[in-house]
Amino acid sequence: MATIKDVAAMAGISYTTVSHVLNKTRPVSDEVRIKVEAAIAQLDYVPSAVARSLKAKATSTIGLLIPNGINPYFAELARGIEDYCERNGFCVILCNSDDNPDKQRSYLRVLLEKRVDGLIVSSVGGDTEQAAGGLAAVRTPMVIVDRELDGIAADLVRIDHELGAYLATRHLLELGHRHIACICGPAQTSVAVLRLAGYQRAMSEAGIEVPQSWIAQSDFTSPGGYAAAVGLLAADPPTAIFAGNDMIGIGVLRAAAERNIRVPAHLSVIGFDDIEMSRYVYPALTTVGQSILQLGETAAEVLLRRIATQGALPAEKRVVAPSIVLRESTAPPGNAFSEYR
Repeated sequence: MATIKDVAAMAGISYTTVSHVLNKTRPVSDEVRIKVEAAIAQLDYVPSAVARSLKAKATSTIGLLIPNGINPYFAELARGIEDYCERNGFCVILCNSDDNPDKQRSYLRVLLEKRVDGLIVSSVGGDTEQAAGGLAAVRTPMVIVDRELDGIAADLVRIDHELGAYLATRHLLELGHRHIACICGPAQTSVAVLRLAGYQRAMSEAGIEVPQSWIAQSDFTSPGGYAAAVGLLAADPPTAIFAGNDMIGIGVLRAAAERNIRVPAHLSVIGFDDIEMSRYVYPALTTVGQSILQLGETAAEVLLRRIATQGALPAEKRVVAPSIVLRESTAPPGNAFSEYR
């Protein structure tokens, strides 16, 4: 690979002059500039981004840590972040931790070694100390998105998980459902805890006592939602299920279809997040959420402003209010439960 010294030798000038041409740090004659550009083209020379960033003390890159790269939610979130950064001259290095705290710590170390200008982190699940491993000591500008972490002095961008779950459950109650089950996410994640709390608040306000048998736990995947739904539908099936996210909801739709339980005639299902896929399953999934792309763009906007101000502003907390997205999977309770009991 050609170096700046090779370019200088071919052009017959000093490598410092080549550097001035590349970085526009000092005027040079048109004759010298043409020689340098010709040598660069002939040698296919690519300037070292590392060397330039060391001089500028900036890399125009940010690191993005997500916990599950195959979950469409995080794919859409990453796209929103990348789109905003690209429009503003920043590149994004994406790291998928697979919900593994050790892998997250390893990627965090790599990103900091690469001198990224900032970090956007959607942390792994787990208890606070485990999930926040290494993040508390980070001095690079950082935004936490989606999963809130205690004890981390960083900007935060997330949806109001508790309110969203409350609205989803209220929607089912207003349709006339009373036997409403909940498939929440992993108990150790703050997202799942908040969404379960929203469901419980709505049920309590409606005067409905929720037995433990109406609550099932799952990871935030369609196979997890499917397995949890199979258990809930086996005996004394509910008339409605609030799924902790859309992927769980899609798993519920599959479990219902295999048992000839028609949605929404026999069973209403509502999810959370409004991932793009939820529009195209059958029936299209009623859900609660906000634009995931917009959430990603907001996180990137907050981070780039933090980078530009070099920490001069106090930590910012943006909690986005969700709304119901009505589709085909919810309706008033039917009377045909005997068909599948």
